[in-house]
Amino acid sequence: MVGGRYGAVAGLGGLIVALDQASKLWVLDAISAAKPFIEVTSFLNIVLVWNRGISFGVLNRDSTWQPWALIGVAMAIVIGLLIWLRKIEARMLIVAIALIVGGALGNVIDRIRLGAVVDFVDFHFSGWHFATFNVADAAITFGVVILLLDSLFGSGKSAK
Repeated sequence: MVGGRYGAVAGLGGLIVALDQASKLWVLDAISAAKPFIEVTSFLNIVLVWNRGISFGVLNRDSTWQPWALIGVAMAIVIGLLIWLRKIEARMLIVAIALIVGGALGNVIDRIRLGAVVDFVDFHFSGWHFATFNVADAAITFGVVILLLDSLFGSGKSAK
C-alpha cells in the first residue's frame, strides 16, 4: 500500500504542478503594461504580482539568498511530508499531502526559474483586496486545512 500512497501523491501532486505552471505561463503571456489586469468579475481580477516572500507577501523583499533559503525550507517540508506519508492510511490525509507537495513544488519551480513566485488571483470588495495568490498557494491552503481538520476532528486512525 505504501507504493500506492506515493503514486497517489505523485499523480495528484503532479497535476497540481501542471495546473499551477500552465496558469502562471498564461498570466505571464496575458498581462502586460498595456493590459495590467483582466477583470473576470466585479470581485475578481487576474493581475501579475511577483512574490519574493512567502504566503500573503510576508518577507516580500528583493534578496539574492532568500529565494534559495525558501526553496530549502519548502523542500525540507516536502521531504518531511513524504517520510510521514509512510505511516498515513486515511485517504484524505494522502490527498492533503499531495496538495501541499504539489503546491510547494509549483512555487519552488518559480523560484528556481524566475527568482520569485508568480501570484495572480486578486479577490477584492469595495476597495479591499485579499492577498494575491496562485493555484499552488490554493492547493497548499486546502491541504493544510484538511490536515488541521483531521488533527482536530479525525478519528485517530490517520497514522499508524
